[in-house]
Amino acid sequence: MIETPIISAAAEFSPAELRRFARHISLPGVGLEGQLRLKRGSVLVIGAGGLGCPALLYLAAAGVGRLGIIDPDTVSDSNLQRQILYTTDDTGKLKTECAARRLRALNPDITVETWPEAFTAANALRIAERFDILLDATDNFPARYLASDTAVWLKKPDVYGSIFRFEGQVSVFAPHLGAPCHRCMFPVPPAPGAVPACSEAGVMGVLPGLVGTLQAAEAVKLLTGIGDPLLGRMLHADCLGTRFREFKMKRDPQCPVCGENPSITGPVDYEGFCGLPSASDTLEAAPADLPRLRETHFILDVREPWEHALLPFPADRWVPHDRLENEWSTLPRERPVLAVCRLGLRSRESAELLRRSGHPGALSLRGGTDALG
Repeated sequence: MIETPIISAAAEFSPAELRRFARHISLPGVGLEGQLRLKRGSVLVIGAGGLGCPALLYLAAAGVGRLGIIDPDTVSDSNLQRQILYTTDDTGKLKTECAARRLRALNPDITVETWPEAFTAANALRIAERFDILLDATDNFPARYLASDTAVWLKKPDVYGSIFRFEGQVSVFAPHLGAPCHRCMFPVPPAPGAVPACSEAGVMGVLPGLVGTLQAAEAVKLLTGIGDPLLGRMLHADCLGTRFREFKMKRDPQCPVCGENPSITGPVDYEGFCGLPSASDTLEAAPADLPRLRETHFILDVREPWEHALLPFPADRWVPHDRLENEWSTLPRERPVLAVCRLGLRSRESAELLRRSGHPGALSLRGGTDALG
């Protein structure tokens, strides 16, 4: 007797799996064959934060057979407003460990692989080559460019998502499928500090749930081969206005990564490309040097009032960053200034302003108060 494709596919599922995925299997265009593609498929989720949490949950629930998670961070209480994989008891633990435990509890039949480290030029190709799809759930520009470039070189789709305050966007970058890559759309990153991180600007808690879920949907469509993925299209979501808009996108034949004559064919210095400081940057001071600098520098707290009230920090003076331009002249000149904020971004801008304004020795505390533990 010759097995039909349906009988062959059914043989790869246990009775429990057939019951679990019955709603998928009954869908036109999915069926047993589509569910089998999910089971045999794999997705690397880069970042287990606001976007990665809902994406991972839905990919695990959908039956994607192998999931990879790469993220160097631990869970903090400020994550819990939007990062739905974690509980209060997870605070202080590695996100990769907590996420893997929760996903295995949701679907014991899947394989979850973890890397509790940053996604960098040194490890990107080695890790990503083992997966069918890259899902970009990062929160910084160097990692986004690296994820897209890596996907181009490996000829794998990069399911992109990003959020800012009340708005988000989703697309699928895949030059090998005729779609543009990230560099086609954003050839030059914004200047450092021009786009504040969510930790600085804030984010509506449900927004990453919406965007991350859309990313999971794109990955499911790509693995099963159904529907119309966001290839050559960018979907923009406005939560405040409850509006969705779609933008058409085209590949750039001059793109340095996916163009006709690429000039970038391997990982580069992504931090340098995005204008971020290196560890040897003379504008920044290391957190470990703070006790010594307290003896020699005038400590200036440039955080916002709510941050100042929430976490007191011993400083010689408090001037919010947005008021510094009007008050820098009142700062003493007998000692160099060390500017401090929560993450080290506004303090860096403050130090740059002070250096231009007659305080040549001004410094910024790298990583801000969050780096002090």
